[in-house]
Amino acid sequence: MADRFPPDIDMETPSIARMYDYLLGGKDNFEADRKACEVLAAGTPELVSFANDNRAYLSRAVEYVAAQGVEQFLDLGAGLPTANNTHHAAQRANPRARVVYVDHDPIVLAHGRALINDSAETAFLLADIRETDRVLGAPETRRLIDTDLPVCVMLVSLLHCLPDQDDPFGMVHRLTERLAPGSCVIFSHIVSDDPASGAWMTDQILSFGTPWGRVRSPEEASAVFRGLELASPWTDGREDGGPRAVDCASWRHPDVPPRFRPEDPGVKLWELSGVAFKR
Repeated sequence: MADRFPPDIDMETPSIARMYDYLLGGKDNFEADRKACEVLAAGTPELVSFANDNRAYLSRAVEYVAAQGVEQFLDLGAGLPTANNTHHAAQRANPRARVVYVDHDPIVLAHGRALINDSAETAFLLADIRETDRVLGAPETRRLIDTDLPVCVMLVSLLHCLPDQDDPFGMVHRLTERLAPGSCVIFSHIVSDDPASGAWMTDQILSFGTPWGRVRSPEEASAVFRGLELASPWTDGREDGGPRAVDCASWRHPDVPPRFRPEDPGVKLWELSGVAFKR
Protein backbone atom coordinates (compact mmCIF):
# COMPACT_ATOMS: atom_id res chain seq x y z
CA MET A 1 0.00 0.00 0.00
CA ALA A 2 2.83 2.40 0.78
CA ASP A 3 3.73 2.86 -2.89
CA ARG A 4 0.41 4.65 -3.38
CA PHE A 5 1.53 7.49 -1.15
CA PRO A 6 3.92 10.38 -1.80
CA PRO A 7 7.57 9.76 -0.79
CA ASP A 8 8.98 10.80 2.59
CA ILE A 9 5.70 10.19 4.43
CA ASP A 10 6.09 9.29 8.10
CA MET A 11 4.29 5.96 8.39
CA GLU A 12 5.17 5.45 12.07
CA THR A 13 3.50 8.54 13.53
CA PRO A 14 -0.31 8.56 13.42
CA SER A 15 -1.88 11.30 11.33
CA ILE A 16 -5.22 12.85 12.23
CA ALA A 17 -6.31 12.76 8.57
CA ARG A 18 -5.42 9.08 8.22
CA MET A 19 -6.97 8.17 11.58
CA TYR A 20 -10.20 9.85 10.51
CA ASP A 21 -10.03 7.98 7.21
CA TYR A 22 -9.75 4.68 9.12
CA LEU A 23 -12.70 5.52 11.38
CA LEU A 24 -14.81 6.23 8.29
CA GLY A 25 -13.91 2.86 6.78
CA GLY A 26 -11.29 4.15 4.34
CA LYS A 27 -8.12 2.40 3.18
CA ASP A 28 -5.66 5.29 3.05
CA ASN A 29 -4.09 4.69 6.45
CA PHE A 30 -1.20 2.83 8.07
CA GLU A 31 -0.87 0.42 10.96
CA ALA A 32 0.17 3.24 13.30
CA ASP A 33 -3.07 5.08 12.51
CA ARG A 34 -5.20 2.00 13.13
CA LYS A 35 -3.47 1.20 16.43
CA ALA A 36 -3.94 4.78 17.60
CA CYS A 37 -7.66 4.59 16.84
CA GLU A 38 -7.92 1.32 18.77
CA VAL A 39 -6.31 2.95 21.82
CA LEU A 40 -8.76 5.85 21.64
CA ALA A 41 -11.74 3.56 21.08
CA ALA A 42 -10.86 1.59 24.21
CA GLY A 43 -11.58 4.69 26.27
CA THR A 44 -14.22 6.17 23.95
CA PRO A 45 -16.32 3.26 22.56
CA GLU A 46 -18.49 5.64 20.53
CA LEU A 47 -15.47 6.85 18.51
CA VAL A 48 -16.57 5.34 15.17
CA SER A 49 -20.13 6.67 15.41
CA PHE A 50 -18.60 9.96 16.55
CA ALA A 51 -16.65 10.25 13.27
CA ASN A 52 -19.56 9.15 11.09
CA ASP A 53 -22.01 11.52 12.80
CA ASN A 54 -19.62 14.37 12.12
CA ARG A 55 -19.29 13.42 8.45
CA ALA A 56 -23.06 13.29 8.07
CA TYR A 57 -23.31 16.70 9.75
CA LEU A 58 -20.86 18.12 7.19
CA SER A 59 -23.13 17.02 4.35
CA ARG A 60 -26.29 18.45 5.94
CA ALA A 61 -24.61 21.73 6.78
CA VAL A 62 -23.06 22.19 3.33
CA GLU A 63 -26.37 21.46 1.58
CA TYR A 64 -28.10 23.94 3.90
CA VAL A 65 -25.57 26.71 3.24
CA ALA A 66 -25.61 26.12 -0.52
CA ALA A 67 -29.40 26.29 -0.46
CA GLN A 68 -29.09 29.75 1.17
CA GLY A 69 -27.34 30.97 -1.99
CA VAL A 70 -23.71 30.71 -0.89
CA GLU A 71 -21.72 29.44 -3.87
CA GLN A 72 -18.12 29.52 -2.53
CA PHE A 73 -16.67 27.08 0.00
CA LEU A 74 -13.22 27.18 1.60
CA ASP A 75 -12.75 23.79 3.27
CA LEU A 76 -9.91 24.22 5.78
CA GLY A 77 -8.20 21.09 7.09
CA ALA A 78 -10.19 19.10 4.54
CA GLY A 79 -8.67 15.69 5.31
CA LEU A 80 -8.60 12.68 3.02
CA PRO A 81 -11.38 12.48 0.43
CA THR A 82 -14.14 10.02 1.18
CA ALA A 83 -17.73 9.51 0.07
CA ASN A 84 -19.94 12.60 -0.11
CA ASN A 85 -17.25 15.27 0.05
CA THR A 86 -17.93 19.00 0.35
CA HIS A 87 -18.17 19.61 -3.40
CA HIS A 88 -20.58 16.70 -3.80
CA ALA A 89 -22.93 18.08 -1.14
CA ALA A 90 -22.61 21.70 -2.29
CA GLN A 91 -23.15 20.95 -5.96
CA ARG A 92 -26.21 18.82 -5.20
CA ALA A 93 -27.85 21.93 -3.81
CA ASN A 94 -26.26 24.35 -6.28
CA PRO A 95 -24.42 23.09 -9.40
CA ARG A 96 -22.55 26.43 -9.56
CA ALA A 97 -20.90 25.89 -6.17
CA ARG A 98 -17.11 26.21 -6.09
CA VAL A 99 -14.88 24.54 -3.51
CA VAL A 100 -11.24 24.98 -2.51
CA TYR A 101 -9.93 22.25 -0.21
CA VAL A 102 -6.97 23.21 1.98
CA ASP A 103 -4.75 20.83 3.93
CA HIS A 104 -1.07 20.62 4.89
CA ASP A 105 -0.86 16.82 4.49
CA PRO A 106 0.71 15.80 1.12
CA ILE A 107 -1.29 12.55 1.16
CA VAL A 108 -4.48 14.61 1.21
CA LEU A 109 -3.21 16.67 -1.72
CA ALA A 110 -2.32 13.62 -3.81
CA HIS A 111 -5.64 11.88 -3.29
CA GLY A 112 -7.67 15.07 -3.47
CA ARG A 113 -6.28 16.15 -6.81
CA ALA A 114 -6.95 12.70 -8.23
CA LEU A 115 -10.54 12.93 -7.03
CA ILE A 116 -11.36 16.29 -8.62
CA ASN A 117 -9.04 16.46 -11.62
CA ASP A 118 -12.04 16.68 -13.95
CA SER A 119 -13.83 19.45 -12.03
CA ALA A 120 -13.21 23.07 -12.98
CA GLU A 121 -15.18 24.21 -9.92
CA THR A 122 -12.97 22.45 -7.35
CA ALA A 123 -9.30 22.73 -6.35
CA PHE A 124 -6.92 21.36 -3.71
CA LEU A 125 -4.34 23.58 -2.05
CA LEU A 126 -1.40 22.30 0.01
CA ALA A 127 -0.99 24.95 2.70
CA ASP A 128 -0.96 25.57 6.42
CA ILE A 129 -4.44 26.85 7.25
CA ARG A 130 -2.89 29.21 9.83
CA GLU A 131 -1.27 31.19 7.00
CA THR A 132 -4.39 33.11 6.03
CA ASP A 133 -2.67 35.41 3.52
CA ARG A 134 -1.17 32.44 1.68
CA VAL A 135 -4.46 30.56 1.62
CA LEU A 136 -6.45 33.52 0.27
CA GLY A 137 -3.72 34.62 -2.11
CA ALA A 138 -2.95 31.24 -3.67
CA PRO A 139 -3.74 30.88 -7.39
CA GLU A 140 -6.11 27.98 -6.65
CA THR A 141 -8.10 30.18 -4.27
CA ARG A 142 -8.08 33.29 -6.41
CA ARG A 143 -9.36 31.32 -9.39
CA LEU A 144 -12.43 30.05 -7.55
CA ILE A 145 -13.07 32.34 -4.57
CA ASP A 146 -14.12 36.00 -4.77
CA THR A 147 -13.94 37.47 -1.26
CA ASP A 148 -16.23 40.33 -2.32
CA LEU A 149 -19.00 37.72 -2.40
CA PRO A 150 -20.17 35.45 0.46
CA VAL A 151 -17.81 32.59 1.32
CA CYS A 152 -18.48 29.58 3.53
CA VAL A 153 -15.46 28.73 5.69
CA MET A 154 -15.47 25.08 6.70
CA LEU A 155 -14.05 24.39 10.16
CA VAL A 156 -15.23 20.80 10.58
CA SER A 157 -13.25 18.84 13.19
CA LEU A 158 -10.40 21.29 12.75
CA LEU A 159 -9.76 23.70 15.60
CA HIS A 160 -9.29 20.99 18.23
CA CYS A 161 -6.24 20.00 16.14
CA LEU A 162 -4.61 23.39 16.87
CA PRO A 163 -2.97 24.20 20.22
CA ASP A 164 -3.86 27.33 22.16
CA GLN A 165 -0.58 29.03 21.27
CA ASP A 166 -1.67 29.06 17.62
CA ASP A 167 -4.68 31.21 18.60
CA PRO A 168 -7.13 29.16 16.50
CA PHE A 169 -10.18 31.27 17.33
CA GLY A 170 -8.33 34.51 16.66
CA MET A 171 -7.30 33.07 13.30
CA VAL A 172 -10.94 32.43 12.43
CA HIS A 173 -12.04 35.91 13.47
CA ARG A 174 -9.28 37.54 11.41
CA LEU A 175 -10.32 35.48 8.41
CA THR A 176 -14.05 36.20 8.67
CA GLU A 177 -13.33 39.92 9.06
CA ARG A 178 -11.92 39.83 5.53
CA LEU A 179 -15.01 38.21 4.04
CA ALA A 180 -18.16 39.79 2.66
CA PRO A 181 -21.45 40.01 4.60
CA GLY A 182 -23.45 36.86 4.05
CA SER A 183 -20.36 34.71 4.57
CA CYS A 184 -20.59 31.94 7.14
CA VAL A 185 -18.74 29.24 9.02
CA ILE A 186 -19.60 25.56 9.31
CA PHE A 187 -18.08 24.46 12.60
CA SER A 188 -17.59 21.37 14.73
CA HIS A 189 -15.15 20.81 17.60
CA ILE A 190 -14.58 17.93 20.02
CA VAL A 191 -15.73 19.11 23.45
CA SER A 192 -16.35 17.71 26.90
CA ASP A 193 -18.13 18.86 30.03
CA ASP A 194 -15.90 16.51 32.01
CA PRO A 195 -12.32 17.86 32.25
CA ALA A 196 -10.86 14.42 33.01
CA SER A 197 -12.36 12.90 29.85
CA GLY A 198 -11.14 15.77 27.72
CA ALA A 199 -7.66 15.57 29.20
CA TRP A 200 -7.54 11.80 28.63
CA MET A 201 -8.21 12.08 24.90
CA THR A 202 -5.82 15.02 24.55
CA ASP A 203 -3.03 13.22 26.40
CA GLN A 204 -3.53 10.03 24.39
CA ILE A 205 -3.29 11.75 21.02
CA LEU A 206 -0.26 13.80 22.02
CA SER A 207 1.41 10.63 23.34
CA PHE A 208 1.33 9.21 19.80
CA GLY A 209 3.60 12.06 18.71
CA THR A 210 0.75 13.43 16.61
CA PRO A 211 0.55 17.23 16.35
CA TRP A 212 -2.72 18.24 17.96
CA GLY A 213 -4.45 20.81 20.11
CA ARG A 214 -6.85 19.71 22.82
CA VAL A 215 -10.40 18.86 23.72
CA ARG A 216 -12.01 22.09 24.89
CA SER A 217 -15.10 22.87 26.92
CA PRO A 218 -18.30 23.81 25.06
CA GLU A 219 -17.89 27.37 26.34
CA GLU A 220 -14.35 27.61 24.98
CA ALA A 221 -15.32 26.19 21.59
CA SER A 222 -18.30 28.55 21.30
CA ALA A 223 -15.86 31.47 21.03
CA VAL A 224 -15.76 30.78 17.29
CA PHE A 225 -19.26 32.22 16.95
CA ARG A 226 -18.40 35.64 18.39
CA GLY A 227 -19.75 38.37 16.12
CA LEU A 228 -21.68 35.87 13.99
CA GLU A 229 -25.36 34.89 13.93
CA LEU A 230 -26.07 31.22 14.53
CA ALA A 231 -28.63 29.57 12.27
CA SER A 232 -31.44 27.55 13.80
CA PRO A 233 -30.42 23.89 14.28
CA TRP A 234 -33.99 22.74 13.48
CA THR A 235 -34.79 21.34 10.03
CA ASP A 236 -37.70 23.78 9.72
CA GLY A 237 -35.69 26.75 10.98
CA ARG A 238 -37.92 27.32 13.99
CA GLU A 239 -36.89 29.62 16.84
CA ASP A 240 -37.74 27.90 20.11
CA GLY A 241 -35.30 29.52 22.48
CA GLY A 242 -33.20 26.37 22.74
CA PRO A 243 -29.49 26.04 22.07
CA ARG A 244 -28.20 26.89 18.60
CA ALA A 245 -24.81 25.26 19.02
CA VAL A 246 -25.58 21.58 19.39
CA ASP A 247 -24.20 18.05 19.23
CA CYS A 248 -23.37 17.54 15.54
CA ALA A 249 -25.42 14.32 15.45
CA SER A 250 -28.57 16.38 16.05
CA TRP A 251 -27.98 19.50 13.90
CA ARG A 252 -30.85 19.67 11.38
CA HIS A 253 -31.21 15.91 11.53
CA PRO A 254 -34.56 14.81 10.11
CA ASP A 255 -35.18 12.26 12.88
CA VAL A 256 -33.41 13.74 15.91
CA PRO A 257 -34.35 16.99 17.70
CA PRO A 258 -31.45 19.38 18.34
CA ARG A 259 -29.69 18.79 21.66
CA PHE A 260 -26.75 20.51 23.25
CA ARG A 261 -25.01 17.25 24.19
CA PRO A 262 -25.68 13.52 23.74
CA GLU A 263 -28.67 12.25 25.71
CA ASP A 264 -26.65 9.54 27.44
CA PRO A 265 -24.98 11.21 30.47
CA GLY A 266 -22.27 8.54 30.30
CA VAL A 267 -21.04 10.00 27.01
CA LYS A 268 -18.53 12.66 27.99
CA LEU A 269 -17.18 13.68 24.56
CA TRP A 270 -19.10 15.04 21.59
CA GLU A 271 -18.68 17.47 18.70
CA LEU A 272 -20.25 20.84 19.32
CA SER A 273 -21.47 22.20 16.01
CA GLY A 274 -23.20 25.12 14.39
CA VAL A 275 -23.56 27.18 11.25
CA ALA A 276 -23.19 30.91 11.75
CA PHE A 277 -23.45 33.87 9.35
CA LYS A 278 -21.75 37.23 9.11
CA ARG A 279 -24.45 39.88 8.80
